[in-house]
Amino acid sequence: MIILGATPIGNLGDATPRLVSALTTAEVIASEDTRTTVHLMRALGIDNRPRLIALHEHNESERVAELVELARETDVLVLSDAGMPAISDPGFPLVAAAAAAGVQVTVLPGPSAVLAALAVSGLPTDRFAFEGFLPRKGRLGHLRTLAAESRTLVFFESPNRLGSALADLAAAFGGDRRVVVCRELTKLHEEVVRGTAAELAERFADGARGEICIVVEGAAAVASDLPTALAEVQALVASGTRLKDAATEVAEATGLPKRDLYEAALKAR
Repeated sequence: MIILGATPIGNLGDATPRLVSALTTAEVIASEDTRTTVHLMRALGIDNRPRLIALHEHNESERVAELVELARETDVLVLSDAGMPAISDPGFPLVAAAAAAGVQVTVLPGPSAVLAALAVSGLPTDRFAFEGFLPRKGRLGHLRTLAAESRTLVFFESPNRLGSALADLAAAFGGDRRVVVCRELTKLHEEVVRGTAAELAERFADGARGEICIVVEGAAAVASDLPTALAEVQALVASGTRLKDAATEVAEATGLPKRDLYEAALKAR
């Protein structure tokens, strides 16, 4: 089977007992950087010497078929340099191919920079979206497509591009949008800085050091009048959406009470 193992994102103490056990007994490990894996095993006092296979963005497409077939015969432990494989790290094509081929995939949960940043941010956690690394080209345009997103957003960013990314974020979302910059999570120099997009763009104008997560408040719901919103509900229902689901969708988009929309649609039938 394929075993996805979450590794520490900074603090070695976050290695789970299940990860340590897997590293101790693994016969095959596919990892983003085999040197990092060797260093981790040494730091954890593990003297196992498994077969190490490099699995990174430059060779993943060529290695997938080999690893899927190997996983039919033995367990293949898959690791990224830090955090959960397949989450902005190598692993997704392998998991997809294994699932398609009927090869079992399991996971050893553990550290995640995305969830750590979201949890510590103080921004709403009930609905969120992870956007990965911001694009190097067309970043401002990309951010503008997300400006109306009501869910909390989590991004990764390079430390030397942090200042310009925050400036683009302020331009696209508005300077008063609440933002949290999480730097070096779980490490000695961990820093969580909260403020508006404009404030943080100024503070980090010269960039920063370390691993960076940016957490951004979702857009406020746009208010709408009831007749217009009701028409939107009716249009969704006419297209095949259940009334309850249509009322929920329009309520989230407009800020109007779901119950009012639902009852108005019932009366209009």
